[in-house]
Amino acid sequence: MAVRRTGDWSRARAFLSAAPQRLHTAIQTATRQEAQALRNEIVRGITSQAPGGEPLKPPKLLTLAGRRLRKFEGTKALLVRGDLRNSIGVIVEGDQAFVGVLRRAKSASGEDMVNIADVQEFGSQPIVIPITPKMRRYLFALFKEAGISRKLGPSKGVVVVQVPARPFLRPAFEKFKHGADRRFLERVARELGLSAPGAR
Repeated sequence: MAVRRTGDWSRARAFLSAAPQRLHTAIQTATRQEAQALRNEIVRGITSQAPGGEPLKPPKLLTLAGRRLRKFEGTKALLVRGDLRNSIGVIVEGDQAFVGVLRRAKSASGEDMVNIADVQEFGSQPIVIPITPKMRRYLFALFKEAGISRKLGPSKGVVVVQVPARPFLRPAFEKFKHGADRRFLERVARELGLSAPGAR
């Protein structure tokens, strides 16, 4: 049986030889797009106070009073100057991506944002703060600003505080996972100029 080739075989060979690189580039682009979309989801969750649809615990009265004493009027959780929200970053290397708070991120006052993010995401252990004369004056001003009537005795003592967990990363990740496979394949297909999987 004789086989006869027809068509532009040189063009076909060129297309097939370029296919692996085109696919590699499409996967990298889709990875970068998904990573940026996840970052947007996290930022949106902090702004709306409901990461992944789960409402954040609102700040307590003393927290809000402390903000006012420092001339910050915001009443949202995790949002004072926006340092935490602004520290959410993306690093893409090949077909892998990191989305979260970067280790090099700093607050406006120079604090490591990764440590602050960890405390907010998981909560803190009890923190014992000695009551110095300066702390006593601050607590008096804080209670007054919060409208709380409380007397502090003259004896030395401590204040124990604990930061409650306010997860802002995990709920966003969980929400974003749904449909991730389909979205990723659709992005790759678009980059290759193909119909999306399942499209009619």
